[in-house]
Amino acid sequence: MSEVETKTYPIETLMAFSQAVFQHFGVPEDDAVLASEVLAKSDLRGIDSHGVARLHTYFDMLSLGRINPTPELKIVRETPSTATVDGDNGLGLVVGPKANEIAMEKAAACGSGWVSVSNTNHYGIAGYYVMEAMKRDLIGMSMTNTTKLVAPLWGGERWFGTNPIAMAFPGLEEPPVVVDFATSASAYGKIEIAKRKEEEIPDGWAIDAEGHPTKDPDGMIEGGAQLPLGSTREMGGHKGTCLAAMVDILTCVLSGANWGPLAPPFALRQEIPERSVGKGIGHFFGAMRIDGFIEPDEFKRQMDDWVRTYRATKPQPGTPGVVVPGDPEREAEAVRAKEGIPLVMPVVEDLRDIASQTGIAFD
Repeated sequence: MSEVETKTYPIETLMAFSQAVFQHFGVPEDDAVLASEVLAKSDLRGIDSHGVARLHTYFDMLSLGRINPTPELKIVRETPSTATVDGDNGLGLVVGPKANEIAMEKAAACGSGWVSVSNTNHYGIAGYYVMEAMKRDLIGMSMTNTTKLVAPLWGGERWFGTNPIAMAFPGLEEPPVVVDFATSASAYGKIEIAKRKEEEIPDGWAIDAEGHPTKDPDGMIEGGAQLPLGSTREMGGHKGTCLAAMVDILTCVLSGANWGPLAPPFALRQEIPERSVGKGIGHFFGAMRIDGFIEPDEFKRQMDDWVRTYRATKPQPGTPGVVVPGDPEREAEAVRAKEGIPLVMPVVEDLRDIASQTGIAFD
């Protein structure tokens, strides 16, 4: 396999381009800045599947009028510590941060805040939201459902989305612990990246349209399905299925969004479900005040001890040793903030295509 060609861009260039693209469709400037920041955080942290690689999909959806560029969020049900928000079919990159803000404000007032969201769209990386909460001495929780891509354990077709979950825990001197993972064996974007790089995917990631295991990205993309976290019964696939179900219910059944295989597609090539049981896709946000349980500095000191003790774990032979959740992304961000974001050429060509259609300068 030949080396994959990439081109590197400063994060500021990608953010400015993304912002201009969103504004091209009438997204208000403040919202366009916010959306570009969410995308940028993904690229900075090395989660290439959810950054500007997604911009052409947003472009397509906005072009067709399938996303509302100027949503008016509405709280449809509320208590002092909870709320259900209708996102008015806006960009998830805008609806998500605003709903997360409501959860954080409720936590500040009540000790904890919980917000479910319907009628929204793809919201970027789940970790963005919990890192925002962490800035306020809050422990955040973030999850979303997505278009059907994942077969349940022993299922032969797509039912769940990749349904990610994130939480983050700050330290005093040590870096935070940031837990951010899909409840599928991999993120769908990683399969797309493998396709772009003409690489195989690992065993246990996917099945083809006939339900047979496959290492060919196209085998999954063209009618196949991803597998749940754990993949098989022996490796814990039932646990991944349970996690995906939990996310689906909290984000959709609780909010009035479309659950499971009825979630609307976020790509033009994906089929539209035969029926609808709600509005759009769903998110769920939680925020808890650390000082509601323990003095924040004491919590952070204990987290420092936790992290240092964890790092000192004896490594398994033949491995680099344990990894603190969030470390790879933090290390990627430190490098990419200085050196720029490497984009594979198919993504560069997608951005150039947007530039040619909109007249917005790219490179």
